[in-house]
Amino acid sequence: MQQWPSGTNAGYVVNVNWELIGTDGTQTASIQGNTQYPVTEATPGFVPYAQLTQATVIGWVQASLGATGISNYEANVQGQINSIENPPISPVTQPLPWVQA
Repeated sequence: MQQWPSGTNAGYVVNVNWELIGTDGTQTASIQGNTQYPVTEATPGFVPYAQLTQATVIGWVQASLGATGISNYEANVQGQINSIENPPISPVTQPLPWVQA
């Protein structure tokens, strides 16, 4: 999480780097993202940096992504796990049937 440098709007969150991690048995996959916030003390729900909690920041990210965004990220992580557990079949190069070996 980043905030403005000291002396220039200090105490305002401007960027949250996040990671969604999924686990299914022994397989783990993740996806990372970045959410920016144009926050000031006048922003509804403003929380000073020193008073932030993990739940507050997760709530911000979830609100920013929306239900569809969250669902898409979760599906992406589940797809990664599925591909680890059941790797897709890779194509095999075959000689052209009209070319004599």
